[in-house]
Amino acid sequence: MERTFSLALLFSFISASIFLKSAIAADTIASKQSLNDTETLISANEVFELGFFSPGNSKNKYLGMWYKRTPGKVVWVANRDNPITNTYGELVVSENGNFVLLNQSKSTIWSSNISSVAKSPVFLQLLDSGNLVLRDDTSLNYLWQSFDYPCDTLLPDMKISWDKDSGRERYLTSWTAPDDPSSGDSTYKIEHKELPQLVLFLGSAKRYRTGAWDGVRFTGLTAIPNSVIRPFAESDGHEWSYWFEQNKDEFFATVITVTQSSSVQRLVLKDEGSEWNVLYSIPNQPCNNYGNCGANGICRLSKIPTCECLQGFVPKSDKEWKAFTWTSGCVRRTLLECRGGDRFLHLLGVKLPDLLEFLVNKSMNLEECKAKCLSNYSCTACANSDIRNGGSGCVLWFGDFIDLREFIQEDNEQSIYIKLASSELGKDFFHLKSTLR
Repeated sequence: MERTFSLALLFSFISASIFLKSAIAADTIASKQSLNDTETLISANEVFELGFFSPGNSKNKYLGMWYKRTPGKVVWVANRDNPITNTYGELVVSENGNFVLLNQSKSTIWSSNISSVAKSPVFLQLLDSGNLVLRDDTSLNYLWQSFDYPCDTLLPDMKISWDKDSGRERYLTSWTAPDDPSSGDSTYKIEHKELPQLVLFLGSAKRYRTGAWDGVRFTGLTAIPNSVIRPFAESDGHEWSYWFEQNKDEFFATVITVTQSSSVQRLVLKDEGSEWNVLYSIPNQPCNNYGNCGANGICRLSKIPTCECLQGFVPKSDKEWKAFTWTSGCVRRTLLECRGGDRFLHLLGVKLPDLLEFLVNKSMNLEECKAKCLSNYSCTACANSDIRNGGSGCVLWFGDFIDLREFIQEDNEQSIYIKLASSELGKDFFHLKSTLR
């Protein structure tokens, strides 16, 4: 109920400044043309609308985009960190190929800031995908596009990405407040350490992570039914990207958004509806909170309390654990033996621990991976890096296990092999498995 109220409150604040706009009956403006703060652009099939707005009680003006059916949910803001502070705003497509925002004194408040000289004429067009693009008549590529500059909302086919060559990132950043779209403290981005994962940060601290990509899904992200979306993740060797496609037979629209309260929400708008509903919000349970059970603890929703030490580990502080405080985590009961006496505990159906101290070798198979870990005293666990086609690749962990949790899903094939002293496993260690379902 709290999330529904906050959405309604936020959208009502924003809607008040949008309803009085007049459309110019076009999706495009050309060089030397302008859009003032009483006009809007509307995409060809009337999916999206672009115009100036003032959120809530704010007197600042912003150029924003929203679904035409639900103007209260602004999905993109051009000048979020550079508001127009007086009573007048204007969008102009300049002669040099940029589109700029001007205030009452005709001073430039914000610009698309492309450096290449564009061929004339140049057009600014609002597409039905929600992508605002600068283009000319001859170029097959856009000169500039809003999809390269996400705000707090991920639209279908818009990408969160990381380019390993340039270091360039595309990621979501929350609003500061319901009446302030400037960049807030919460970000949702790709953390790329050989195996990418999506991480929700509050400032510089991790609040939630999806777990590493295993070739099929993020190991700790519950699968969404295909009737809602189809998620994709891929790398071309230079850039790693995550995006989703929407099944339009089920919903009119669905988006991912990062809130001011530092959560990631999936919002859906039904075909006949005019209000957004929260399909899910994360973190929404203790096991989603980053490192909830401390080092070498595992979070299990099927147990009360949810935190327990891994087999072969004991609480670092009995006093804290008896008080249901798990931050100090767990330590090994028996040190690793190093001289061929260590074996593996097989955990099936888990979100893999965070990649803090690790190595990845994508050319190894699982048996080679396990042998490599057993031969290295510092190695504490191993797993396949890709679970497709029976599994391939190798991940080695060194040090403690952070943010390990059970993942209750029938088709989850991700597993990890935790290295323990053989005395912790007993006589049947070759066949021992921990079943987390």
